Amino acid sequence: MIELKDILLAREPVYRHLKPTPLYNYPTLDELTGTQTWVKHENHLPVGAFKVRGGLNLVARLPEAERSAGLYTASTGNHGQSIAFAARAAGIRATIAVPEQANPGKVAAMRGLGAEVVHHGRDFDEARLWAQQQAEEKGGKFVGPTDEELIQGVGTYGLEILEALPDVDVIIVPVGAGSGVCGTAIVAKAINPEIEIIACQSAQAPAMKLSWETGRPVEADMNTLAEGVATRVPFENTQRIMRELVDDFLLVDDADIQKAVAQMLERTHNLVEEAGAIPLAAALQIPDRLRDRKLVLVASGGNISMQNLRAALQV
Repeated sequence: MIELKDILLAREPVYRHLKPTPLYNYPTLDELTGTQTWVKHENHLPVGAFKVRGGLNLVARLPEAERSAGLYTASTGNHGQSIAFAARAAGIRATIAVPEQANPGKVAAMRGLGAEVVHHGRDFDEARLWAQQQAEEKGGKFVGPTDEELIQGVGTYGLEILEALPDVDVIIVPVGAGSGVCGTAIVAKAINPEIEIIACQSAQAPAMKLSWETGRPVEADMNTLAEGVATRVPFENTQRIMRELVDDFLLVDDADIQKAVAQMLERTHNLVEEAGAIPLAAALQIPDRLRDRKLVLVASGGNISMQNLRAALQV
């Protein structure tokens, strides 16, 4: 189990390149949710998503042999941008496999950061298997989306939440592979076990929720527009942490996620991608549970495609 001290140690490599992100309260969101609501703005980071924290922590801890051989990973976009950003900062080569229908804006951002991007497979899991094979054949370092160093790095935003709002009652976190909710839960439960951690995911991609609920790996079909949570195969290391530390796990329909994208734009003047809007949509499902409690919604990223943004604004 990753401990609080591991996340504390991740602050130095993370803050060498980044500043803490804002935690803002919005009265217009208070009105909508029926409680005091803050947004943790991971969409304000240089690559527009929380995962860059993990990439910086991982790269800082690589032995020289792995630095020389280069990094290989797979991504639907945000994890890949994290690795590309961190690799460029450290002068390391990065090869990133993405699904055939990957968000073109995220692909362009990865290439702009200097990574080699290869389209392969119909979804993240097929791209991941290809990247693993390439790493093995070429002697590179394969970076999975839930490596411990990544969880430690992204956990730094959990520290920032508790530093800015130590009396928070509930934190709602979107789940793809699970690094974000695990890092948040490790920090929160170590500091105050009474803080409620609620995970959330698209109902059209429920593998992580079903696995958490049943206590065993469940592979599930997915057909979600929320690419940041589009996971078909669960990850056991994050599942293990979630089963111990996460209090609840909610599924949100894609139609409600699209509505939440528009609501975040209207009420906070922030652009968030679908994954980053899921916490708001989840909060709107449980108003009675949240009433009179201090709530934090993790806006995990802001990298929405123009096509999906137009669709969200028409809902």
